[in-house]
Amino acid sequence: MSTFEQESLDYHKARNQFDSNGKIGTLITKPCDTVKELAMAYSPGVAYPCLEIEKDIDAAYDYTNKGNLVAVISDGTAVLGLGDIGHLAGKPVMEGKCVLFKAFAHVDAVDIELNVHDTESIIATVAAIADTFGGINLEDIAAPQCFEIETRLKEICNVPVFHDDQHGTAVITTAGLINALEMSGKKAEELKVVVIGAGASGIACANMYKALGVKNITMLDSKGVIHTGRTDLNEQKKAYAIDTTDRTPADAAKNADMILGLSGPDQISTDMVASMAANPIIFACANPTPEIMPALAKSVRDDLIIGTGRSDFANQVNNVLGFPFIFRGALDVRATKITENMKMAASKALAALAKESVPDYVAKAHKRDDMAFGPEYIIPSPFDKRLLVWVSSAVAQAAVEDGVAGVKDFNLEAYKAKLQAMADNAK
Repeated sequence: MSTFEQESLDYHKARNQFDSNGKIGTLITKPCDTVKELAMAYSPGVAYPCLEIEKDIDAAYDYTNKGNLVAVISDGTAVLGLGDIGHLAGKPVMEGKCVLFKAFAHVDAVDIELNVHDTESIIATVAAIADTFGGINLEDIAAPQCFEIETRLKEICNVPVFHDDQHGTAVITTAGLINALEMSGKKAEELKVVVIGAGASGIACANMYKALGVKNITMLDSKGVIHTGRTDLNEQKKAYAIDTTDRTPADAAKNADMILGLSGPDQISTDMVASMAANPIIFACANPTPEIMPALAKSVRDDLIIGTGRSDFANQVNNVLGFPFIFRGALDVRATKITENMKMAASKALAALAKESVPDYVAKAHKRDDMAFGPEYIIPSPFDKRLLVWVSSAVAQAAVEDGVAGVKDFNLEAYKAKLQAMADNAK
């Protein structure tokens, strides 16, 4: 067992007899130190907010924690790179997601692991409990089941439902693509994009690139290029079947402007990199070993922009840049759903923030002195506290514009000031 592995196991266990195992707990937000406070916290005083909510269900946002509470829900069928390990084996990951919600966006979250795997049971269970929360974050549910689950829950539930495995990487890589286009002078509609990996994340990324204007997308799964001659495609893959003679990753990579890897180690060769168009971009997102290591890719191209899912390389594609702030904005305007416009607003905010001067504390966290907008910095750092203001406000504004916000008289500047105060008061 490695030192890091043992340290991680120790981290998750109680440090003393008064501590708790795991990573999350309950924070009481109101005093309960006197008889009167006890009477208000529970019986008889608690009856009064109950009666207000009975008269107007939206009053739950005023008298309960609903407006700042997200459920992180998984069935454990596609946990990180570990696969179908079971619902309880996935619980440390879901607890970790709750930690990120709280640490980065001050959103309370609880993890719920479902010991059911069929589509109808998952949908029925989540729909039955959804009103308790301000939002639902679906996590690590295998494709293609996850597509139908999210789609139907979005139709049923009165709160935002967001499968981060689908949309998180899409939001972040779209931000990187926006900035790469600016640097290269290319236009989205002129690009050739190759997506290696046709799971939930790959499909969602391709969908967002299309929304950005990309028209030429070649997608590959474990059997090769997804083309119109194949008869083994699900509905999601069929949408990306193209009429082409390309069959292999090497075929697809020729003259590609971008390769997105959501597959596994060593899926992108140096020959593929060499065959790409001028000023190419690669997002090699497999973890812990990307499809190609940055140093190897750069050894054959000096005009390359490359990002990975790892924190020890530049341009990390990290979902924590997205989901905490997307939910923060959605919760604060009492959104009923997360729209395509809200996701694109998050991407554009991330892209814009990357062009701002990097604070000293961010550079210090990365131990870098070269953090400025350019090929080695096209995506903001997760440690940039401005993310809370930039991304959450953009998402909230988009929700208002799309007509899915429940708040009245939304004031964008006042909301930004509130977020700034929240960021300033963060530990």
